[in-house]
Amino acid sequence: MQQDSPEEIIIADDGSDERTKRVIALIRDQTTLSIKHVWHHDDGFRKCVILNRAIDEASGDYLVFSDGDCIPRSDFIGWHRQLAKPGHFLSGGYNKLPMGLSREISEKSIISGDAFRFPWLLRNGFIPNRQSLRLVTKGLIADLGNMTTTTRPTWNGHNASGWKNDLIQVNGFDERMRYGGEDCELGERLINLGIQPIQIRFHAICLHLDHSRGYVNATDLERNLRIRQATRAEALTRTKYGIRSLAKAA
Repeated sequence: MQQDSPEEIIIADDGSDERTKRVIALIRDQTTLSIKHVWHHDDGFRKCVILNRAIDEASGDYLVFSDGDCIPRSDFIGWHRQLAKPGHFLSGGYNKLPMGLSREISEKSIISGDAFRFPWLLRNGFIPNRQSLRLVTKGLIADLGNMTTTTRPTWNGHNASGWKNDLIQVNGFDERMRYGGEDCELGERLINLGIQPIQIRFHAICLHLDHSRGYVNATDLERNLRIRQATRAEALTRTKYGIRSLAKAA
């Protein structure tokens, strides 16, 4: 449904079953999209590992990232493409939906655009807040919102983009990390390298569907925090536990 079609879609699949594979095959048959399915077996939350494989597989020089629990508005790719700038990465946000409304989102409401319209969202249980203003701001107001927001631009896995060469220079995601700040840590290394973030949360819009998170645990969160603290304290630009390990595995 994107106004600007991506040249390539890479699905970084962290161990789902055959149902996902069948859906991808169906979409390939129904569209002209170039789709790569990068998969590994389920061994807990290994998002960083599969994302590194996806980066390695990407043929383009500019990569846009989002998550499987997110729905991008139809101008999502267009804004990332328009605002891409050498020496920078783009930092977007999301609009989190409650569980009840998440279950109401359907293929029909996405295709029609209703899922991004206030009246439909309100009828289905959406409670507006300051963040939801992003759904209706456009043009100069959106520009002003990006300039004045107090939210710090970070690498957010649900809505971020950058140059493949920059991601290779920092060696991708740190594969020691599981859930909790793993996306931001990549952004911190990019910033240490001199790649500056640009705030685009009022332009590139996506919805975030609610779901259970059985993979969250204190051990992973504590380890991730220590890794991030070291990245900041030592101004690290490259992880030893990233894309480079793919060559060893091969």
